Amino acid sequence: MDLHINFETAEPYPLTIDVKKTANPNDPKTWQITKMKWKNTKAFTDYTTIIIYNPKVTISGIPEEAVEYLLGSRSALGWIIDRWQLKTDKSSDITNDPIDWRAEQDNSRYLINLIGRVTTMAVETQQIIAGLTETPTSAS
Repeated sequence: MDLHINFETAEPYPLTIDVKKTANPNDPKTWQITKMKWKNTKAFTDYTTIIIYNPKVTISGIPEEAVEYLLGSRSALGWIIDRWQLKTDKSSDITNDPIDWRAEQDNSRYLINLIGRVTTMAVETQQIIAGLTETPTSAS
């Protein structure tokens, strides 16, 4: 339970963060997002193991176990991809930019670290589940 409650303090999973050569990793603008997505290639495994963070940054090395751990109908990483995006409400024209909070914390890589921590939580949860043994039922 502690693993889920304190996932934000978990050690980030050692993911591969690829930054294009034309981008400066020290520039906070490099880490801005509009909408992340899974990389869609012919190889199905790439679809769930690589995240296109933005046009400058790609995250890879996501273990399949991380995507197999579901919170309802999608993986924990799927929820992050779906919810962490720049979005403008059509009726009010108010823009919700979850990255604003990241800027207030002076941590431009917050979301990258969050993805790593959630990956750790998902993988460790899957390992716990795999370690559970079925309790035999006896017919009475």
